[in-house]
Formats: sequence, C-alpha cells, structure tokens
Amino acid sequence: MDGRNGPSNPYELTDETPVYVISVAAQLSGLHPQTLRQYDRLGLVCPDRTAGRGRRYSARDIQLLREVQRLSQDDGINLAGIKRIIELQTQVAALQAKVVELQQALEGAAVAMRQREAQVHASYRRDLVPYQDVRASSAIVVWRPDRRG
Repeated sequence: MDGRNGPSNPYELTDETPVYVISVAAQLSGLHPQTLRQYDRLGLVCPDRTAGRGRRYSARDIQLLREVQRLSQDDGINLAGIKRIIELQTQVAALQAKVVELQQALEGAAVAMRQREAQVHASYRRDLVPYQDVRASSAIVVWRPDRRG
C-alpha cells in the first residue's frame, strides 16, 4: 500500500504517511531545518504539504534525508550528483515494479493459453484416424485386381 496514494484505513500509518513537521524531521535526521528547506527547494527530498503549505515529512523522507547526508558527507558527492542518484534509484524501482507487473501478465496469458489449448484438444473427435500422407512414406503397396470375375 502506497501511503501517498492514500491508505485504505485513513488512520493507518505507513512509511509514506506524512506526519513529521520540519522541526521534528530535522531532529530525527540530524540536520538543520534550513538544510531541509534547501533540499526541498533543490528537489532532493520533497515532503508533502498541508493545506496551509506547511511541510510534512514521512518516515521514508527521514530515511532519504539521512541518505542524502551520508552521500554528501561520507562519500563527498555534491547535491546535483545526489539528486541524480535519487532520480535513478526511483527510476530503477519503477522499472522493477513494471517487470513484476509484466511477468504476472505473461504468466496469466500462459495459463489462459494452456487452458484454451486444453479446450481445443478436448473438442477433438475421437472417431477420426489421423491422416498420414503416403507420399511422405517409403512403403510400397502392390495391388493386383482380381481377374476371376
């Protein structure tokens, strides 16, 4: 269930549920609130917004903030590079989901084909004898008409 698409139960909390205000998100991620605002402006971590335009961060957003900080501080990647990494990770996840969807569709089509094939085989008339082309055979048949009559 994707929390951004809306949970089936309105009170159900998922990793995608936007619940943290910016000060709490900053504290949980170990970053300054101004850093969170900058990341939002740059499109690195874009939290949901309330009706009054206040930012609301989800647990997944907090995890992403920590990852951005790790990539920046530990790996020395600049913010443009981090943004590209995040975009590519999102694209890979979407493609993986599409592959799973297509595999399921393919499996469904294969099952339907096998069922249809079984129906066709079940409809065969059993009183018929398969035809074998004599031209393809190397057998010789000798016929001698009865000369007595």
